[in-house]
Amino acid sequence: MTTMESLIGLVNRIQRACTVLGDYGGQAQDAFSLWEALPSVAVVGGQSSGKSSVLESIVGRDFLPRGSGIVTRRPLVLQLHKTEEGQQEYAEFLHLPKRKFTDFSMVRKEIQDETDRMTGRSKQISPVPIHLSIYSPNVVNLTLIDLPGLTKVAIEGQPESIVQDIENMVRSYVEKPSSIILAISPANQDIATSDAIKLAREVDPTGERTFGVLTKLDLMDKGTNALDVLEGRSYRLQHPWVGIVNRSQADINKNIDMIVARRKEREYFETSPDYGHLANKMGSEYLAKLLSKYLESVIRARIPSITSMINKSIEELESEMDHLGRPVAVDAGAQLYTILELCRAFDRIFKEHLDGGRPGGDRIYGVFDNQLPAALRKLPFDRHLSLQNVRKVVSEADGYQPHLIAPEQGYRRLIESSLNYFRGPAEASVDAVHFVLKELVRKSIGETQELKRFPTLQAELAAAAGGALEKFREESKKTVVRLVDMEASYLTVDFFRKLPQEVEKGGNPATSTVDRYTEGHFRRIASNVSSYVTMVSETLKNTIPKAVVFCQVKEAKQSLLNYFYTQVGKKEGKQLAQLLDEDPALMERRQQCSKRLELYKTARDEIDSVSWAR
Repeated sequence: MTTMESLIGLVNRIQRACTVLGDYGGQAQDAFSLWEALPSVAVVGGQSSGKSSVLESIVGRDFLPRGSGIVTRRPLVLQLHKTEEGQQEYAEFLHLPKRKFTDFSMVRKEIQDETDRMTGRSKQISPVPIHLSIYSPNVVNLTLIDLPGLTKVAIEGQPESIVQDIENMVRSYVEKPSSIILAISPANQDIATSDAIKLAREVDPTGERTFGVLTKLDLMDKGTNALDVLEGRSYRLQHPWVGIVNRSQADINKNIDMIVARRKEREYFETSPDYGHLANKMGSEYLAKLLSKYLESVIRARIPSITSMINKSIEELESEMDHLGRPVAVDAGAQLYTILELCRAFDRIFKEHLDGGRPGGDRIYGVFDNQLPAALRKLPFDRHLSLQNVRKVVSEADGYQPHLIAPEQGYRRLIESSLNYFRGPAEASVDAVHFVLKELVRKSIGETQELKRFPTLQAELAAAAGGALEKFREESKKTVVRLVDMEASYLTVDFFRKLPQEVEKGGNPATSTVDRYTEGHFRRIASNVSSYVTMVSETLKNTIPKAVVFCQVKEAKQSLLNYFYTQVGKKEGKQLAQLLDEDPALMERRQQCSKRLELYKTARDEIDSVSWAR
């Protein structure tokens, strides 16, 4: 069976873990904040409303800094733990876990010093809370968060924005649904002008989670009282108003003991003609018990939903941590292994693109099926084999002595010069495939999730792959140019032997008397050369893709990173570490996720440690 002590103690332990691990609210809206989900009692009041005196009366100790202006400049998470009668009272700060304070004047000094450590001696404020635990037989189990007093005017040494800054900080605590608002107002001022009630009305218009506290009842003008407020007629809340009588300034100056002050407060209400009928529901002791009981009920109601949010957040964070990857090892061998694994992951994705598992590889086929045939069709053979150019080339090939039967030298010159045109489309195919491969390398690096952590390795990998592709391109160009040169270096004789020959009327080709320099003769030469070039074009249309795939695509699949592997194997620990130098933003994100994951697991363990009533 859960007890009030175990429930409130549970929240206390989780709150301390939140602060240690940097979760004290104010995170991005899309991030679950455990701190903001935990039920808490936020103490709100204007300056000089008696807020500090109420807290000291609940604790039974004089321990808070006092002075003019803004005294509370950081949230103070005050965790009260009831101990057995007769045990010594002491206090502990979260930032000083091994030190017990039995002198509460030193507690006051440490609160001031710790505030100054965070904000400096200026009058600035900070949202980072101070955690103070007090163990005493004179308290109830309760957690209160003392917030800076609301103010309307900045004092000397403070920026003009301090008024709004304080309101924003206080509002961030009281607007969350899990917050219980302890709104403190002085009875000697009109309740309609109360800063605390004004803010509480804005964030909790129905008053479901607001407790109204009226201080300084003993300082009201003679003949007046605050019954309209305390009995809910002036401003109704879902919970009863509680009146408090704090120590007077004279009592403070005389160091009147807080326990004595509590007794005097009880006597005041019991003997008051105005408030006597409410005496059992007035005073700081009643307020502490009321808050403790209500806080326990809220915790009990909200723990299941908090547990659900914690479990969901743990799943999401573990998934993100898997995505972000583990921290890099410091051992050189482990670093080399990590680099090789990352390279293999990239290589695997690159091959998937080529083999069709991912899009992109089909663009290489597009080069062979569309770009190369189109380029071959656009070659200027019509101009090169024009009647005028054929006559010119054949005549120049004959020299001073015209050819006797067939202009063989003219044929050869025409064919060789025609075949040279194939170099352009051949080299263009190499370049086009090179561009596709480079683009697939870039895409594969981007799709290798494990690599995203390491921009330096990404750059090195891209450079190494680019260098390898460049070498493959050079070799491929040499090969396709050789294919063209091979066609020009040895013509297919059978092609010409099968051509129809010019004959005279008698039918004897050997003794033909046809004029070798007629227009028809040159047209026939142009036609024959064109037919031969077309045959070679069809051949190259098949052999160029084979050469490109063999020299570029196949090599890229088999040995894209071979040289890189060799170079990496020679690197020392420091150089390997540089390759695994992560993106600072990613390192920070992993650290944040790790801290949050640790927090949520701690909270889950704390919740599991409590025995729940069934």
